Amino acid sequence: MSTHAFLLWWNRIIAMTVKELKQLKRDLVLLLIIAYFFTLDIYMAGNGINLNLHNASVMVIDHDHSAASRELIYRFRQPYFAFKGEITSKNEAENLLNKGRLLAVLDIPENFQSDVLQGKPVAVQLQVDTSNTVLGTLASTYASEIATDYGQELMIKRLGLNTEQMTAIPVIQSQHRVLYNPNRIDSWFMSIMEMFNATTILSMMLPAAAAVREKERGTIEQLTVSPLSSLQILLPKVISMGLVILLGIAVSLFLIIIPAFNLPVKGSISLFFAASALYVFTTSGIGLFIATISRNLGQVSMLVILLMMPILLLSGAWTAPETMPQSIRWAMTISPLYYYNEISYAILLKGAGVDILWDSILGLSALGVVFFSFGVWRFRRQFD
Repeated sequence: MSTHAFLLWWNRIIAMTVKELKQLKRDLVLLLIIAYFFTLDIYMAGNGINLNLHNASVMVIDHDHSAASRELIYRFRQPYFAFKGEITSKNEAENLLNKGRLLAVLDIPENFQSDVLQGKPVAVQLQVDTSNTVLGTLASTYASEIATDYGQELMIKRLGLNTEQMTAIPVIQSQHRVLYNPNRIDSWFMSIMEMFNATTILSMMLPAAAAVREKERGTIEQLTVSPLSSLQILLPKVISMGLVILLGIAVSLFLIIIPAFNLPVKGSISLFFAASALYVFTTSGIGLFIATISRNLGQVSMLVILLMMPILLLSGAWTAPETMPQSIRWAMTISPLYYYNEISYAILLKGAGVDILWDSILGLSALGVVFFSFGVWRFRRQFD
């Protein structure tokens, strides 16, 4: 290709990119949707979704009404549990659990104090509503720790051990370190994940909408008979929408996530945005394919929703890949969000570089080439 042909090719790309940006500028509703996705939606996800146990409602059936039972009940307190009072029957407890009024019911048997003081084993029942598996599991775990600690304290008092004797008892201590998010702040994960979701939806939706809009207005045929190639028609749509999405990522990261949730970015911002640009390019290829089989924006929206769910479920964000069946783990290799999650979390929270992330970057690049090439091929074929 000569220098003149090369410059002409890029001049056409730039002109078409500017044209796409001007068209987007006129679409006020779409601009408001983009602004919502990268601001309010991310803030609500980070500020409103909490996966920790907090003020879980618990009531008690106390058959003993002793000092020991009251001490055990007192330990089910905030911030993990919120004591809501006492009930008298198991039927009432089941009714409240079925209606979702309570998360747990603690059932203390008769002769609880006398059995404990005599050193007899005592079973305390905790009924937990596990329709929400995460909260139910946390409630069971915390309740077990409370009962275990209380039992150990009673045993120490019964044996009459002093401080010196206690230090002589062999004890296994569990010392652990929590890396990258030591305080286990849910807002870091939730806000970043919602930013990824918004990026995925819009990087498929915007290029597809730009291409389908040409069909609805009847201008697609004019473009195909112009000197422009299929690549020169489609690439500007990806570039222009990609620039808008990267701007949205910058707004959400620097104006929402970092200042509102105090996210400590440990890695290279430039590497993160390079990976984001590669991810937008990859998912835009899916959007171009959607555009070739859609006749209007309504069909584009439905297909984006249809494809978004498997991409999200195969991303490894909510379920670790190691826990999935082997067939699902193989399917995860064709989900671009899986690679983007691996790359972005490692950059933002761990400070990882290309030397560690090269295989994920290579996998995302390969998917990008395949998806975009397939989208361009489908675009050419629909006019053959």
